[in-house]
Amino acid sequence: MDHLQPLPLWDDEEDGLRADGASAPVPAATPASWAEAVGVFDLETTGVDVTTDRIVTAHVGLLGPDGVALHSQSWLADPGVEIPEGATAVHGITTAYARAHGRPVAHVVAEVIEALRELFAAGVPVVAYNAPYDFSLLKHEALRHGIRPIVDPAPVIDPLVLDKAHDRYRKGKRTLEAVAAHYAVPLVGAHDAAADAIAAGRLAQALARRYDLTAPVHELHTQQIGWARTQAESLTEYFIRIGRLDPTDALDGSWPIR
Repeated sequence: MDHLQPLPLWDDEEDGLRADGASAPVPAATPASWAEAVGVFDLETTGVDVTTDRIVTAHVGLLGPDGVALHSQSWLADPGVEIPEGATAVHGITTAYARAHGRPVAHVVAEVIEALRELFAAGVPVVAYNAPYDFSLLKHEALRHGIRPIVDPAPVIDPLVLDKAHDRYRKGKRTLEAVAAHYAVPLVGAHDAAADAIAAGRLAQALARRYDLTAPVHELHTQQIGWARTQAESLTEYFIRIGRLDPTDALDGSWPIR
């Protein structure tokens, strides 16, 4: 798993990294065609609770209009806690490996946040599949380590929300693997942060083409807030009907962060 060891900051022209370790300039997305340049973001973690679980690996990058990675940065963290066997079974990182090869999680959190801030500051939309999970967990990690969190990420593109909004009644799973396959987007090495982030970015671009999503990106961001809320309300009703939720409970439809 050497490929999961932390990479230096943005590399040279060919890979989007600079030899001096400084951040390379990030081109702004064209407002009328947000899919021309999209940031990508994904975390692999110790579990699914955004308030208590920890980051193990992370990826932030930038894709061009053809889905090719223009910039790429991956991190492996020592989360400071045991990585449960169930989480290791998903992403392949053991506690021993993370302790031996990972960097202190506080350093990783700070660098991930800085990389995301650079993209947002340049007006580049950041794609995250099931965005509230990744952005909320990153926020809680930041607060845990005394780092200023991103509390209102924007603009964000969430292929899960877009797919549900534009193909509401399609049967089957809505995992990243399943949805990527439906739109013929390759995903090799699922549950690797880089592989998942890049596939999600390419999926967002495929959705933009399929459904002619040409609205300005900040307008699309706002639309997703409403779509996510409606989707959570619909799923709440279904879960109550089949007895999976108590009638007094409700799923949180906050988006892109909780």
